[in-house]
Amino acid sequence: MRRLLLFYLFAFIPFFVRAQVGEYRTDFAVGVNGGYILSNVSFTPDVPQNMQGGMTAGVTFRYTCERYFKSICSIVAEVNIAQVGWKEKIQGLENQPLYYEGDDVALHYERKMTYLQIPLFARLGWGRERKGLQGFFQVGPQMGIFLSESTNTNLIPGIQPTEPRSSNIVAQETMPVEKKFDYGIAGGAGIEFSVPKVGHFMLEGRYYYGLGNIYGNSKSDYFGKSNFGQIVIKATYLFDIIKTKNDKIK
Repeated sequence: MRRLLLFYLFAFIPFFVRAQVGEYRTDFAVGVNGGYILSNVSFTPDVPQNMQGGMTAGVTFRYTCERYFKSICSIVAEVNIAQVGWKEKIQGLENQPLYYEGDDVALHYERKMTYLQIPLFARLGWGRERKGLQGFFQVGPQMGIFLSESTNTNLIPGIQPTEPRSSNIVAQETMPVEKKFDYGIAGGAGIEFSVPKVGHFMLEGRYYYGLGNIYGNSKSDYFGKSNFGQIVIKATYLFDIIKTKNDKIK
């Protein structure tokens, strides 16, 4: 948590300390976002996995405070509902799908979790502000609050598949989420196309690395690590609420 707070402090210092050069802005825009998440949970001991797919959607707030040389400086906040989790790669010692005797459906296990996610980004953009194309990069802390979870599996307790599983780490399959608060670092890049009197349209790729764990990680706990990794593809639409009055802004 200390590392997260220090990162937050240093990431946003440039936005609160006004330099001697730069064109100041007071632009404020709000809108909606939606996208697709590929996620997994990094366990120690390791659990073989594929990426779990899910949806994310929410609201976005952006305050543009300055154009410093060619960089457009903004602060971006989101409040999202996100579906994340993990999908186990259940296979035999020969790396083949496993079945129950006489069954033709491969064994599967996936955990789906719903979180309220709140990322806060420092953003730098290059290009047009009001009309045309802009590229951007943004990075900052993200916190998540666990809401619910569900499991989809055809595993039957006490019944063994046709051959032994390649991994004997199965404790996570019956363990509910223990830590309801998640936190980490998110960053990404994208493009924005602005149309006067219509709004701003964005497409972004983002990665989130969790610094927290969903299970306890003390010496007495089963897992030493159980943190999220998430890849997000997201589209956003913003419309202006407040715009700086300056005919020179393009």
